[in-house]
Amino acid sequence: MQEGQRAAARAWESFVRWSWVAGVGVLGLVVLLASPLDQAVREEISRASIAAAGVVAAVSCGWRASRSTGRRRRAWGLLSLGGVVGLLGNVYAAVVGDPTTGDVAYIAALCLGIVGLALFPTVRPRGQEIVRMLFDSVVVGGSVLYIAVFAVVLEGESWRTAPSVTAYALPVVDALLATLAVLVMTRSSASERVPLVLVGSGFVLYAVADVAFALLSAGGEFAFGSPVDVAWVGGYLAIALAARHPAASGSPVADRRAEGSAVLGTAVTFLLFLAAALVRVAQADDTIPAIANVLWVAVLVAVVARQILVVVDNESLRHGLERRVEERTAQLRSLASERERTLESVADGIYGVDASGRVTFVNAAGARTLGASAADLVGREAHTTFHAPAEDGTAYPVERCYITEAVRDGVTATAELDVYRRLDGKDVPVEVTASPLRDDGTIRGAVVVFRDVAERREVERIKDEFVSVVSHELRTPLTSIRGALGLLESGILDGDPAQASRMVHIALASSERLNRLVDDILDVERMDAGTTSLELADHPVDELVAAAVEQVTILAHDAGVLLDTSGTGPEVVHADGERIVQTLTNLLSNAVKFSPGGGTVRVSSVAVGEMVELRVDDEGRGIPPDKLETVFRRFEQVDASDARERGGTGLGLAIARSIVERHSGRMWAVSDGEGTGSSFRLTVPRVASQASRVRPPDPEGSGTVADGRAMRGDTADDLGLPTPRVVVVDDDPYVVDVLREVLEARGYDVVGVTDGDEAVALVEEEHPAALVLDLAMPGTDGTEVLGRLRRTAATADVPVVVVSGTRPTEAREVAVLADGWLVKPVDPARLAQTVHDVIRLRPHHGRVLVVEDDDDLRTVLATVLESGGLVVTQVASVAEARDALTRADDPDLIVLDLALPDGTGKDLVAALRRDGRLRRLPVVVYSGSELGSDERADLGPGPTVFLTKGRAAPETILRPVLDLLDAASGLTPRVHVDVPPAPTQRTP
Repeated sequence: MQEGQRAAARAWESFVRWSWVAGVGVLGLVVLLASPLDQAVREEISRASIAAAGVVAAVSCGWRASRSTGRRRRAWGLLSLGGVVGLLGNVYAAVVGDPTTGDVAYIAALCLGIVGLALFPTVRPRGQEIVRMLFDSVVVGGSVLYIAVFAVVLEGESWRTAPSVTAYALPVVDALLATLAVLVMTRSSASERVPLVLVGSGFVLYAVADVAFALLSAGGEFAFGSPVDVAWVGGYLAIALAARHPAASGSPVADRRAEGSAVLGTAVTFLLFLAAALVRVAQADDTIPAIANVLWVAVLVAVVARQILVVVDNESLRHGLERRVEERTAQLRSLASERERTLESVADGIYGVDASGRVTFVNAAGARTLGASAADLVGREAHTTFHAPAEDGTAYPVERCYITEAVRDGVTATAELDVYRRLDGKDVPVEVTASPLRDDGTIRGAVVVFRDVAERREVERIKDEFVSVVSHELRTPLTSIRGALGLLESGILDGDPAQASRMVHIALASSERLNRLVDDILDVERMDAGTTSLELADHPVDELVAAAVEQVTILAHDAGVLLDTSGTGPEVVHADGERIVQTLTNLLSNAVKFSPGGGTVRVSSVAVGEMVELRVDDEGRGIPPDKLETVFRRFEQVDASDARERGGTGLGLAIARSIVERHSGRMWAVSDGEGTGSSFRLTVPRVASQASRVRPPDPEGSGTVADGRAMRGDTADDLGLPTPRVVVVDDDPYVVDVLREVLEARGYDVVGVTDGDEAVALVEEEHPAALVLDLAMPGTDGTEVLGRLRRTAATADVPVVVVSGTRPTEAREVAVLADGWLVKPVDPARLAQTVHDVIRLRPHHGRVLVVEDDDDLRTVLATVLESGGLVVTQVASVAEARDALTRADDPDLIVLDLALPDGTGKDLVAALRRDGRLRRLPVVVYSGSELGSDERADLGPGPTVFLTKGRAAPETILRPVLDLLDAASGLTPRVHVDVPPAPTQRTP
């Protein structure tokens, strides 16, 4: 744009310079011709100036013609040619002395000028408009000539000799050309007016000079060197300047808003005609009455006025019609554009055919599906172009084609399945709807809408495979469970405990297999719905990898595959530890299953910017390049037979990718093909500072515990519970201090003594949660202290942990009386864990209320809890739970399912929290759905454990229940849950 502006500026500067040169030249010629120079000198100056100006005009017009296009190029070319012809004629007449031949050449040049002017508008005028302008030119030119020449000169009898035909013709043609220039100028657009004014001015100067020449020549008074010569030179230079104007080349688009007025041209024409008539009336002789002349003038005025009014009315009508045509054209274009946009915005392919079945239009989606452009398809016969042949290669009969039926019979085909062949030869399955196109009851063609259903068919294929896989995965373990339980129920195996145990194991393993299938399907749905919450925290990568490796160790051992984790680094990630372990477990399980015996599966990690990239590499068969992405789809596997040969449903990788993407990471696979092994990689947000590594797990374990604060490791004192007391007995006060620090750091209230008798008295008085006892002490040693405690009923149930330099195998009689045994030197974490275990394993007699609507599961849970010495009350609804709480003693703990037939477990918990007696009642939520942080917080404020059915087997519920009971009674320092993994590992 800047380059165009600079070019326009340069063109304008050039025009201004030419204008100055022309003006100075004309002014200088005027001065010379007005000077007292000799007449012969002035004549020579005039002749030279006229010739030079003619050359300049011809060259300028030719130069402009070479830089123009279309009509404007021809116009300037004709003007240049006219200038050359006129110049040559004048030179010939001057050299030979034949003015008649010069006049003929000059008339020919003027005729070329007339044609050039007619071509000057860049938009071609209508034929009638050109003819009208020519007739107007004749009227104006004749009127001017009559007034200026014939009415004045001839009537004045000033012609000394009879003029020649060229003498008559020359001023007539001059007047025609000048008038045409004026009319073209008045009816041109504003953008073309400046060069037209210059051209018209040039021809007007010519006409004036030629008329003056004719008049002077008729009286015998003309001679070169007079002011008449200035008009000729000025006319030439005006035309030359017009060629140099920046707008001389014209614009390819007419500016109709700035169009000239035809009324103005008409008014000028007929007013001049009227003036000529008035001159003629004024010169009439006395034989004509004055009243006749007045009447004649009135008639002429009326005729002129009527003609002007007719032109005005016609112009108004023409402009109105043009405006209406433009508006209607704009509306039609808008409708056509809207239809085109509608067709182009539709995702389905749409094409139309005429009565012969040839394509008349096709939208972008249709052309894209058919692998061609719309231009390539329009005009082709649709049936032979699109329809793929039958499976045996034969062409589909055109008589049975739905396009033919729509055009021939007016039949509409809906959702008809077909196969289209693209122009590149590829087949595309489509679903087609073809409808006849009617116009006034006549079928003009058809419109066909089609949709590519290749993706839908692929989804259906995957679903069919999934149904097959799920059917197999469901029926096989169900058959095993039913068969095993049937044998046990029949009593056939009563005499063979080993075989009965094996059947129980088969039933358990099969139920876990079913559980995995259900979990996988539910996980996919939860991930898609975004209902699975992430418990984000900072986790060392090596600990997450270690947890995942631990879960697949047995699987790897059975397969003879080595797990190598030496490539993991000290990076820390901010993630949901359980979900990342689940992802790594899926990847490791896959790698083990597809690795050959004796192979190695390697796990490594590396920091990449703000992320940590984890890799699981195997030495298996590899993945084909076209499957590297599809393996992450639901139910998709490299080979459908893998589901039966190696197990799994094809959901594990889809779940793993969803987990990673919810961590703002990405997951992909790398493999060079068959037999090269594969590498699965994922990224997880990295914790920049290593100082932010998470707190090491408590020696007592870790789990999913929540009362809002207990999840963060709050002590029993923080929860408003009694702090458990532990007595430490050792003759060395330094050892007592060290053990006290270890246990107090873990939330215990520790009392240290160095004398055996004092220890016995303290235990009898306070009945502590546990006793840590050294055997080797002066005076009353540890063996005697332990014996006295076990012989007294009040102290017999106090848990005792022996800390000694002697191994339990070397003191068997004492070891049988102890609940735990540690050999010095003692690891602090091992000491805390042992103290916790002996407290938890003491006999329990707490009361537990189980709220579960499934009868079988409720019975299983009650059986598990009763095996731990607990007293269990079973209810199946919220109403029954409230009745039980009213009729019986307050329970020590509730095991609660959230989905109940008459309400939700949340309602029951809310009621318990409002009850002052039960506000701090521990609750174990055992539900089929996973809860987010907000939902868990709503179930506070008491100590609460959350377990998910399917992830935590019924037999694992005893330990968290006992932990909560111990915490509530003050026998453990904090609420703690350590749910062991399910017997069989989850695999994808």
